[in-house]
Amino acid sequence: MENCNCCHKTKVRSEEEYKSLLNRLNRIEGQIRGIKGMVEKDAYCTDIITQVAAACAALNAFNRELLSAHIKTCVTDDIKAGKSETIDDLLATLQKLMK
Repeated sequence: MENCNCCHKTKVRSEEEYKSLLNRLNRIEGQIRGIKGMVEKDAYCTDIITQVAAACAALNAFNRELLSAHIKTCVTDDIKAGKSETIDDLLATLQKLMK
């Protein structure tokens, strides 16, 4: 695929941030597989609901970590560079998270 800077932004992450995000996602992926297995094995509804709530909490924690890093790096750098449109982008992102 061709590099298209006009379509998608990218971010270079530190090795530590990269590993942390991937570890969280791997755990979440395992939780989702576990939930699927529970459905396949006809587990009791509230037991499945409890696991879904845990998976949702894990996704929210992932979002908090990613958003924090985004604000500390991307948003801060853009504001220092005079790119005030980044604030509108951040606000739109926060609105999506609060639905």
